[in-house]
Amino acid sequence: MRRQTPPVFLNLLQIRFPITAVMSILHRLSGVLLFLNIPLVIYALQLSLSGEAGFKLVQDWLLHSLIIQVLLVILLWALLHHLFAGIRFLLLDIDIGVSRAAARRSAWWVNISALLIAVLLVGLCQ
Repeated sequence: MRRQTPPVFLNLLQIRFPITAVMSILHRLSGVLLFLNIPLVIYALQLSLSGEAGFKLVQDWLLHSLIIQVLLVILLWALLHHLFAGIRFLLLDIDIGVSRAAARRSAWWVNISALLIAVLLVGLCQ
């Protein structure tokens, strides 16, 4: 009879993922963040369209609430990352950039450009 080995505990914080895996995980995370914030965006839109008082309330949240501003920056990054990673995956689907070196370069490009453009856009809005 064969002896079974116990399961191995893997500490995911100690595993060094390749950049393509990191980009793929961030793509999924950004999609989840965007999806989970749909109710908040719909509520803010509904409130802002309800009248002048509602519009002023939403405007005050956007201009004076640090939590909302941080959330908007995170959502901006998520939108840009999800967009760029989605374009990258579409290009991979049509066999553009499928070599290992090209895939690594495009993954780095997605991660860096989404963060950089989000920071630039936030800087322009200040």
